[in-house]
Amino acid sequence: MNRRTRLACGLAALPLLLAGCGAPGSGGERAEPAESASPARKPKPPPLDAGLDYQLGGAYRPDDDVQVVVRDHGARPARGLYNVCYVNAFQAQPGARGWPEELLLRDSGGREVIDEDWDEVLLDLSTEELRRAAAARVGRWIDGCAQRGFDAVEPDNYDSFTRSDGLLDAADAQAYLALLVERAHSRGLAVAQKNTAELAADRKRLGLDFAVAEECGQYEECGVYDRAFDGRVLVVEYTEKGLERACEAADGRLSVVLRDRDVLPEDEEGYVRGAC
Repeated sequence: MNRRTRLACGLAALPLLLAGCGAPGSGGERAEPAESASPARKPKPPPLDAGLDYQLGGAYRPDDDVQVVVRDHGARPARGLYNVCYVNAFQAQPGARGWPEELLLRDSGGREVIDEDWDEVLLDLSTEELRRAAAARVGRWIDGCAQRGFDAVEPDNYDSFTRSDGLLDAADAQAYLALLVERAHSRGLAVAQKNTAELAADRKRLGLDFAVAEECGQYEECGVYDRAFDGRVLVVEYTEKGLERACEAADGRLSVVLRDRDVLPEDEEGYVRGAC
């Protein structure tokens, strides 16, 4: 099930999507690719039980209790905090037709396979050649994350194979994600598993460093991520009930935040942020 939040910047800045949409509040800056880079440090996962904010809808000054911030790859990291860089790695956002046609998944009738919840075309990851081509393009975003000074990367839509009408499977997703992990680690970035609790047990084999789990409290899955990632889990909830359950499961380890579903900036109506 896709429980991913809507990426507001993707809907507001369609022309910038492929190169990196600038989240509101980020000045619209694009992440420039680094042709070559070497890690300044060993990839390091986020701290346990940290104050968390999930700022995909627009960058703003974090509250004083925040230690970890997740922002879109078109934004700048927050100074002095642990910063996670979001990339939509498995699907093409609406209007992002800069992707080569051969990398867009199509059914037997030649129709694009769409994630209907978000109007995003799935990437075709069915062969090693296609996976490497897609990873090379997303890898340039990852390079930009490192260049900007982020600490980690969150590749979204790991679970897109479940929406592929059987054209892709978990092995395709994992083989592709392993390529992204290799690229990110070579740039000194830690890598998150995004949702997809059913594959959490494979995280060490893929080299994943932590998890970003949406609504694991709401769906009572936090324990799965906690066990697989030794507590290195960033939990994002969108309901008070989900927050309550996530906080009960946190046990002084998991980092938990309550956000509005549109992850709005704090100066917009409808903004919500809470914590345990």
